[in-house]
Amino acid sequence: MTQPSSAHLGLEHWHAVISGGSSVEALSEILHEDVVFHSPVVHTPQIGRAITTAYLSAAGKTLGNDSFEYLREVVSDHTAVLEFQSEMEGIQVNGIDMITFDSDGKIIDFKVMVRPLKAVNKVWEMMGAQLKKE
Repeated sequence: MTQPSSAHLGLEHWHAVISGGSSVEALSEILHEDVVFHSPVVHTPQIGRAITTAYLSAAGKTLGNDSFEYLREVVSDHTAVLEFQSEMEGIQVNGIDMITFDSDGKIIDFKVMVRPLKAVNKVWEMMGAQLKKE
């Protein structure tokens, strides 16, 4: 019997955390200590579990509303690309999460891309407000 790829294992954990409400503790458990996060609105990559947990937790509280859904997944050995859609204050958001996993299924790289520009601006506004609270 074949072992599931690290991406399949990591995605199983990712979806469990998302469906469980994206708590800080649960997010932290699935992230590698040196994870790199690429935000659609911040110029430089953010490095480390603490900052990535903060960004993903804030995203869960803003993007992860009742309208959020993943539309499709493309999975290889260590990488998954997940297309999502959501609505934020009447603005349709379409985006992609590009996630790379280590051999244990922990996230080592997380890149988010969002479109259209109106959605990018709304994500920037709402994520900024959420990050200030934390």
